Amino acid sequence: MNYFPWLTLAVVLPISAGSLILFLPHRGNKVIRWYTICICIVELLITTYAFGYRFKLDDPLMQLTEDYKWIDFFDFYWRLGIDGISIGPILLTGFITTLATLAARPVTRDSRLFHFLMLAMYSGQIGLFSSRDLLLFFIMWELELIPVYLLISMWGGKKRLYSATKFILYTAGSSVFLLMGVLSIGLYGSNEPTLNFETSANQSYPVALEIIFYIGFLIAFAVKLPIIPLHTWLPDTHGEAHYSTCMLLAGILLKMGAYGLIRINMELLPHAHSIFSPWLIIVGTIQIIYAALTSPGQRNLKKRIAYSSVSHMGFIIIGIGSISDTGLNGAILQIISHGFIGAALFFLAGTSYDRIRLVYLDAMGGMAIAIPKIFTTFSIVSMASLALPGMSGFVAELIVFFGILTSQKYLLMTKVLITFVMAIGMILTPIYLLSMLRQMFYGYKLFNAPNSYFFDSGPRELFVSISILLPVIGIGVYPDFVFSLSIDKVEAIISNYFYR
Repeated sequence: MNYFPWLTLAVVLPISAGSLILFLPHRGNKVIRWYTICICIVELLITTYAFGYRFKLDDPLMQLTEDYKWIDFFDFYWRLGIDGISIGPILLTGFITTLATLAARPVTRDSRLFHFLMLAMYSGQIGLFSSRDLLLFFIMWELELIPVYLLISMWGGKKRLYSATKFILYTAGSSVFLLMGVLSIGLYGSNEPTLNFETSANQSYPVALEIIFYIGFLIAFAVKLPIIPLHTWLPDTHGEAHYSTCMLLAGILLKMGAYGLIRINMELLPHAHSIFSPWLIIVGTIQIIYAALTSPGQRNLKKRIAYSSVSHMGFIIIGIGSISDTGLNGAILQIISHGFIGAALFFLAGTSYDRIRLVYLDAMGGMAIAIPKIFTTFSIVSMASLALPGMSGFVAELIVFFGILTSQKYLLMTKVLITFVMAIGMILTPIYLLSMLRQMFYGYKLFNAPNSYFFDSGPRELFVSISILLPVIGIGVYPDFVFSLSIDKVEAIISNYFYR
């Protein structure tokens, strides 16, 4: 029995320690920055220690569980717990948030509020990935929206208010569906609401009702993931947000949608998931091709990277739709892998913007001569994004391929067709990424500019880049590290709910 509330500590620490920032002196940017980084590091150490010494890898059940009655009036509980699927995203959240805080050094305006919002997001994300109660899941999902809205609208680019408003309309609109789904499942078939994940997972619903629930949850998660055609907020938001916010959006926020699809749509509504999975696979395949074809047309560097994110999310959707152990493990690996790669690409795009103050690719060129370190790291991360063997992206996409081919649900011809279309998407990826590198770094455009001397990456920026690159290469060389976390839980989901 675990008596120490590790998960409550992990959820409450960032936001409560963050609220003390508001009492720190106005002019102490350095103090505020270091204080925030220290909180992030302490939080990361706590979660790593709790998972390393208190978590049993071979147990597919919920562990480190906590269950406290919160509101007596309508039986609302504070239920937390983790299993093999939530451990990866929680550690990813800690890692990316710490690096994003380190990357946010150029932010000096309203620095107290900025760092407080970063920590509030941190709490919301950890709470979402570890909640075992449907209403708590919804509350944590909503807690995320306000910090992101403020981070975009206060520290974004020229069209920041438009992007922030679009973001809040899409995500708050989709949250209505999530709330309706949560309340419907909680109130179904009993006099008092049961919002416990375990109870709901063992409950069976009429197929028609399950399909209605499924569609509601799917809309909510499709906006966050994003699944086309509900993806249009993402390029706008990424195009305007500060790059440390972009790191959190690409690294963690999109993964919340994928996590919700696995946690709620697959586990709680397996019959509907069996019916919808072919459609998910079709949409995922279209998404890979569509975003890979749209990306080269983007002149804005960050929008081009945003469309590459949309394309890579297609692999997660296909992995979840494949209903096979291999496919789902591939989707979870892609969640972790893209979290690192997406965050790294936006970080490097931001650091190069700090140097040259240019956003449009047409105006760039010849940067490789002036900033060789940024050029090298940017090239390596782009190679990881286009799934170069030896990098995490390659392993994740390859395993999703295997998941489709070994799935028992689909006919051989269907599987061959899907694999063929996915392969076309993988051929298109190098085209837009390599043309982006060519436009930015080769040629002579900037080199002929009058003030063509720029500072290259400093120690802090190199540290952030290398910290993200190490796990990307580590997972690419030894993916078992991630699989060892999720493999038992994935097997339990697939065998319990789909092949019984």
